[in-house]
Amino acid sequence: MTLVTGGVYALLAIGFSIIFGNARVINMAHTGFFMLAAYGLWYFTRSLGIDTIWAILITLPAVTLLGILAYRFLINPIREHLAAVLLMTVALVLAFQELMTTFFKFHYRLLPNLIPGFTEILGVRVLNQHLLTLGIVAVVIVIVWLILAKTKLGIALRATAQDAEIANLMGISVPRTLMITMGIATALAAVAAVAVAPIWTIYPTMWTAPLVMVLVIVVLGGLGSVKGSIIGAFIIALVEELVTNLLPSSSYLSTVFAILAMVIVLSVRPGGLFGVIFEEERL
Repeated sequence: MTLVTGGVYALLAIGFSIIFGNARVINMAHTGFFMLAAYGLWYFTRSLGIDTIWAILITLPAVTLLGILAYRFLINPIREHLAAVLLMTVALVLAFQELMTTFFKFHYRLLPNLIPGFTEILGVRVLNQHLLTLGIVAVVIVIVWLILAKTKLGIALRATAQDAEIANLMGISVPRTLMITMGIATALAAVAAVAVAPIWTIYPTMWTAPLVMVLVIVVLGGLGSVKGSIIGAFIIALVEELVTNLLPSSSYLSTVFAILAMVIVLSVRPGGLFGVIFEEERL
């Protein structure tokens, strides 16, 4: 379960990191899109009776498009004002929460496993759904790495992260690049939701706990560092699992211990595990 939780946190943290690394936007609504995707999958499959594959194919583009529109019309006009962006994204995610509460009430929703059954690995029974989630996470992380490292889009993203003005002078459309960045970040949140929705419970405030963990992870790993986000995600997931197993009656303190782990790392490395000095090292 640690690997599953770490993988989901990694997808969320990567998305949060790349939008911060490129647009310098602290998107507090990031896990709100995660919640919307989970509800979308539940609504299409359970309420409308659409096949799961088609539900996923509808949910992912719809949530990604919503993220792009939110950036274009709500975030981009105030992008240079950090406080305004924070307030706007907090207001946005609270609006998402109220909409879900209005339409679906504050009920806990469950989805069946996409793949039933289990597989025995080294004498341990592992749910096939967990293996599927890990597979999705691994494939998506590899795809993101390939995009950032091997494509022209990745060059544009890294150039924009290094210096937006120089990137613009080199012919890179910075506004379009930032919009694409927001699309990628939102898509990662949506994929994380689709991967984990059959395992987690779906409810209107399900965005809050992952948001706290994502903030801890990106600070622990180093703001804007994709590598730091991945490693930090699995560290925090391990801390959660240890607290749950060693202190079962106090498992609600897992967030406190995660923050404590972040503080310990920052006391040794103020920039985080992979904190950088030069902007060009962010991605």
